[in-house]
Amino acid sequence: MMGRAKALFQKISRRSWMKYAMRGVGGADNYARLDLAYTVSDPWNLDSPLEQARFVGTGRIVARAFDRPGSLLELGCGEGHQTEHFARLADQVYGIDVSENAIARARSRLPQAHFAVADIASQPWGDQKGRFDLVTACEMLYYVKDIDATLERMSHLGRQCLVTVFSPALRRVGPHLERIPGLTKDWIWHGGTVWLVCWWRND
Repeated sequence: MMGRAKALFQKISRRSWMKYAMRGVGGADNYARLDLAYTVSDPWNLDSPLEQARFVGTGRIVARAFDRPGSLLELGCGEGHQTEHFARLADQVYGIDVSENAIARARSRLPQAHFAVADIASQPWGDQKGRFDLVTACEMLYYVKDIDATLERMSHLGRQCLVTVFSPALRRVGPHLERIPGLTKDWIWHGGTVWLVCWWRND
């Protein structure tokens, strides 16, 4: 009984904190507020069964569509929850996030991966075309001011690219994805929650 009460309190506290921390974040490149969210551990509740199902579903699509990438760059890697899944699918994994707090926890979680406090324009591992076999942007395009520029940059850095989008956000993000030549789509379902998965090749 005490365990349930504690879990409920943590859930309410996290939601209240995120409601405050996320003010003015959507579509704004508001790095300071995103870092503020990581004042608490796992602010997005990525250890939940719902998010774990998304990670597993995304991993299945990556394995099916791309075999085993030699190098994978994850945009908006946060504390490294999904990076753990990607590390099973690729030889070398790189992750960037604008939050210093998040990157510090990601490095502790997955010391064998490469992490940097950066955005896609400032990632430190080389700027040449096709630098990475796969570039991913899972659940992070909502917070980007210029989605088209981010997708263009992904296509420059990645031989292949993959994006996931929570279905209620498709009105904002979907039209930008539809402009990409050769786009392939699939869906991840968990209970009543749906995500669109899109990927493309730049070879």
